[in-house]
Amino acid sequence: MNQPLDRVSIRFELNGRQVEHEVPVRQLLVDFLRDDLGLTATRVGCEQGACGSCTVMLDGVSVRSCLMFAVQADSSEVRTVEGLAQNSVMHPLQQAFWDTHALQCGFCTSGFLMTALDLIEHGATGDEKEIRTALSGNLCRCTGYANIVAAIQSALATKR
Repeated sequence: MNQPLDRVSIRFELNGRQVEHEVPVRQLLVDFLRDDLGLTATRVGCEQGACGSCTVMLDGVSVRSCLMFAVQADSSEVRTVEGLAQNSVMHPLQQAFWDTHALQCGFCTSGFLMTALDLIEHGATGDEKEIRTALSGNLCRCTGYANIVAAIQSALATKR
């Protein structure tokens, strides 16, 4: 009788560089990013996919990294908030969050940034309702969302 594999080797692109690592088959992507790779800006909040703090981009689409296994990222492209800034220059979305004071404690910020990045990269118009709908899966206890919406609108205006 064959025993199931408890560890497998995975390889994927992470923030523009290749990563190859052996992982437990049941290790969550969020835990792999934080614990094994030290990318701690991806937060562990609710561990149920409801808060959005663990949001990353997988092949250009925002996903909850607490709801998927690291092995599911094999042969994919993963982007975390650490991959936004280039040469120590903030991404326009990060700059917009800074300029509009769209963050306070910062716990949820990386999830909002990655959700907003997905929205921007997929042709958002900047309509407030569209943005609020896209953000409805992310929770913040500090800001009241108005500045987050303003930041996304500002980043969209900069992109045009």
